[in-house]
Amino acid sequence: MRYSQNHKAQTHQRIIKEASARFRRDGIGATGLQPLMKALGLTHGGFYSHFKSKDELVEKALQAAGDEVNVVCAELFAGDRPLEAFIDTYLSEWHQASPHKGCPLPTMSSELGLRGQPSPTSDAVLRARLEQIESTLEGENAADQSIFIMSALVGALLLSRSVECPELARRMLDVTRERLKQHEG
Repeated sequence: MRYSQNHKAQTHQRIIKEASARFRRDGIGATGLQPLMKALGLTHGGFYSHFKSKDELVEKALQAAGDEVNVVCAELFAGDRPLEAFIDTYLSEWHQASPHKGCPLPTMSSELGLRGQPSPTSDAVLRARLEQIESTLEGENAADQSIFIMSALVGALLLSRSVECPELARRMLDVTRERLKQHEG
């Protein structure tokens, strides 16, 4: 049975969307192609009519995750007190508990780095956040300050997701959030 080009394009997007959520939630290595395709009601063999390799899917899924985050960040940085809103959202309990919907940097970047496969898309996602943060800061150290802020955000979120103790996780988010907001501007 032959499917229309539209059907193939829709299936392609469904695979990317599901992979984007799973890679952010479970990690790249822990996300197998067979379970991914099965969750979508597709066959493992059908994967290769959409992508040359898992690495290609990883890149496209990272791009999709970046696009999702760009929409949220555009809204946050367009409002009043944009850096404060961004910090509060990034270090929220929702973001901690929803890696599949949030920033891909904490889960995907660490894994890409460990695999020795840095991504130009990771660079683009990171640079977009750094530029937005820097635009809210004053002074000649704004670029360095934006790197510090983003590093602290990703690190605190990643650590809060890795500890068993909910009080410690919440404290990491709270302390980092308050310290970053003290140094705003």
